[in-house]
This record gives sequence, structure tokens and C-alpha cells, in this order.
Amino acid sequence: MMQTPLTMTQMMKRAEMFFPKKQVVSRTASGIHRFSYKQMAERTRRLADSLTKLGVEKGDRIGTLAWNHHRHLEAYFAIPCMGAVLHTINIRLSPQHICYIINHAEDKVLLVDPDILPLLEKCASELHSVKAFIVMTDDKELPETTLSPIYHYEQLLTESDPNYSFPEDINENDPAGMCYTSATTGNPKGVIYTHRGIVLHSLALGLADGGGISERDVAMPVVPMFHVNAWGIPFAAVWFGTTLVLPGPYFTPKLLAELIETEKVTITAGVPTIWLGLLKELEAGSYDLTSLRAVLCGGSAAPKGMIKTFEQKYNIPFKHAYGMTETSPLALISTLKSYQDKLDPEEKLEIRSKQGTLVPGLELKIIGKDGEVAWDGKEMGELALRGPWIASEYYKDERTQDAFHDGWLYTGDVVTIDEEGFVKIVDRTKDLIKSGGEWISSVDLENALMAHEAVFEAAVVAVPDAQWQERPIACVVLKEGFKGKTTKEDLVEFLKPQFAKWWIPDDILFLEEIPKTSVGKFLKRTLREQVQKEVQK
Repeated sequence: MMQTPLTMTQMMKRAEMFFPKKQVVSRTASGIHRFSYKQMAERTRRLADSLTKLGVEKGDRIGTLAWNHHRHLEAYFAIPCMGAVLHTINIRLSPQHICYIINHAEDKVLLVDPDILPLLEKCASELHSVKAFIVMTDDKELPETTLSPIYHYEQLLTESDPNYSFPEDINENDPAGMCYTSATTGNPKGVIYTHRGIVLHSLALGLADGGGISERDVAMPVVPMFHVNAWGIPFAAVWFGTTLVLPGPYFTPKLLAELIETEKVTITAGVPTIWLGLLKELEAGSYDLTSLRAVLCGGSAAPKGMIKTFEQKYNIPFKHAYGMTETSPLALISTLKSYQDKLDPEEKLEIRSKQGTLVPGLELKIIGKDGEVAWDGKEMGELALRGPWIASEYYKDERTQDAFHDGWLYTGDVVTIDEEGFVKIVDRTKDLIKSGGEWISSVDLENALMAHEAVFEAAVVAVPDAQWQERPIACVVLKEGFKGKTTKEDLVEFLKPQFAKWWIPDDILFLEEIPKTSVGKFLKRTLREQVQKEVQK
């Protein structure tokens, strides 16, 4: 067989050659913009030429601090296809962490949205490697800023070559991109993605039992492009000629519903908090979302009640998935096997609420205290993964030795696996609650609470206990209309038939909101501190 390299230049060339008429629909601060793939490809080549003129060379890291829009998409391809490394930076992190990330990656050039400039200005004096800032703005004039030297994105494109040729000597194992995990403790950890890994991960997104993304789709990644490459959807969509809808900055559930309706979106992706917000909007307004064939959900476990509402009330298929920064991210996806279609609705819902089966191309093992666990859906162990789009180490970080052993990534997620191979996340290793020598899953309790009609969000954390070592405390945000009406006793009675007595939380605290990480996951460390102060009063 021919040994041809798997590189992102193939993906870009295929899009401009076979799908020049397909569209990128981009929402920016000034409104909706539409570009054909032919225009997008030309702008991508212009950007690569501009970066070359600014001194960017093979292997240089180029940082982006931007929302989901067409300019960010152009950077997604221009940077790796010229041999440099696309470094998407999480703009929701603190200025201190952003400064650390830029310095640790040694970014040479930063592409920045204008509304993010003030954030960057706070740490500009501490940036050691950055040689230029490029502002991705709709305005003709550059905004006032203390950053220097600064360039106008559109002006650079005007002055550059639309026929720039991508280099032919890119190796498939060369770095193409990098992201940093949003660590809850310590500094974020960097992960490098190779051309080969991105190409193979994109193929997995196109599998019928994967994301099933194809040319006929209209894909809207709501998950930010600075969070694990918007789960790889922009890469796959461009390669396959899929129409892309990029929702831009500061979107609302109302805006998402309108975009799905007007652009006839067929597949969208985001974390559970996004879909809880959309359900709230669907209850308040009237929208035609019949174009949707799949809502892809990951980042944290989706409550059963939410899955049930999407599928049974709104007839919108819901795909539960699992991944992490270290896995590019797609690793598991919950798709029923053909013979499981005959199961009753509740049995099917139970399966669909799990994170799913392994995506083709990867391997897994689940390690408990006595070795690999039984496939019985009960025995718990830590999920380990390996495969061509799984990281093998952290970038210049001694914490590599904590997560990577013998060619496997140890995810830190505690799971069970049933006889059909469906994996269910029980908890993070650090979030499991050990009470009287037995384990309690905070995730199971959270999902059960969120199935109650009054509950909008729920998070469960452990507090120290003199007798039992740890005990669970539940934190709940009630839906509008139920505040002041639903009591702790109501929720405890709701849980009692579902769990052993010793699983029931010792207390339920009602909060206005639950603290979250920059990517929408519950921030358990902060919540634990908050709860412990409350308990000690």
C-alpha cells in the first residue's frame, strides 16, 4: 500500500476543489456573514501568506483568542497547513492562566477578537515570546489598545497572496494544534495534536455510528472553538463539505433556537448547560427545530430527564458522548445497537444516558482495585484509553507521569461497563464520595435530582464526617415557578425509592447558581469549599 501522509492540507484542498459552492454562515459582532468555501479557502491562503510575511516559520505556535466565527475557522486551517501550530486559547480563563499558557506554549503571534483585547492587555507586559498581535475585527479601523505591534486582520489579507501554496514537506506526525486543559487545580496542562491525529479523528466524526457528519449536514458547533477544537467539528465539516454555522460571541438560547430554525441546522454540539438553556427557551417560545437530526452532548453527564425531554417532547434525537482534551476529544458515543431498538422506552433511555461504546480506532481498559473490572455494569474502575488521536504526554509538563503509563492514558474518570460494552461515568476519581468504606456516585445523585420537574441544576459534593469519613450534600438550583414551593423534603422523598438509604444526601442546599468551570462543567472544588462553610455555620 502507498504510504501517503495524513495531513490537514488534504482536507483544505478537498474542500476548495469539490465544495466551492458550500457555505460558512458566520455570526460576528456586526451580524451574519456568508462565505462560500471557495472564498473561505482563498482567505485561508491569504492568512497563511500574511503570517509568513510576519516571520512565522514551521513549528511556530500561533495563539488564537476568539469566538466561533469565519476568521477563527480560517486560522484553523491556515496555521497548520503552513506548517505552524494552531494554539486555541480558552478566553474564559483568568488573565494569570492565559498569560501562563501563552508563555508556556511560546506563542509567536496572537490572533485576537477586539472584545478580548482588554483581557490580554492585563498581562501583555509579562508575555515573553509574542512578536505581533492581529485583531480580527469587522471595523475598518483598529481599536485603541496598548498592545504593540498590532495589525488589522482584513488589511493583512488584502495585501497578501490568494494563491499562496501550502508547503509539501509536512509530516503527518508534525504538530498541527494544541489546547490546554482547564485545570481545576494548578496550571493548565498542554496537549499537542498531530496532523495524523486530527485527520483520523475527523474520519471518526464522519462514521455513521460516530457523529455521522456528512456533506448533506448543516453543522453548528456551539461548543467553543477554543475548547478542544470545538470537538473537532470544524475540521471534519470543512473536509466533508458540510455547511457550517458559527454562532459567534455572546449567544443566547434564543439566538441558538433562531439559528437552528432559519439555517435548518441538522447537527449541533455543546455541553449540558447549553441544552438545559435551550430547553428553557423552547418552553417559553415557539420554534421549528424539525431540521435537527442530532444534538451531540458531552463535557459532563447529561441528565436522563433532559435526554427524555429532547427526544419525547420535542422529537429531537440526543447523542450522548464522552471525551476530553487529551482525546481530541471523541472517545465514546452512545448509539443503540440494532437489536436494542426493541427494548421499552425506559430501558432505551437508560442505555442512551450512558456515555456509550468505544469509537472505532481506539482501545479501552477499565482498571479496578483488583485489575480489569467485570463487564457487568456494576464493578467500578478507572477508564484508560489509547489510540491514534489520544495524547501520549502533556507538553513540557512533569504531570505526564501521573496520567500516562505503559502507552495508556489514565483518564481519572471512574466508570462501569455493561455486558454490551456501554460505558457509564460514575465520577471523577477525586469526586467520588467514600461513606463508611463504600463509594457513592455524585453523578448518579445529580442525574436523579435533575430528573425532578422542579430542578434546573444539581451538583453533589462530599463533606468530611467524623463517623462515616464523608457524606454527600446536594446543591440545587430550582426552575422559575418552583422557588419557594419545592422543599428539601420533597426532593429527599423523590430520591428515596431510587437509592439505598446511606446514599441519600444529608442535606440539600438551594442556590441561585452553581459555580462552573470555563467550559461549563460544575466547579466541584469551589462548591465543596462553599458547602463546607455553610455546614460549619
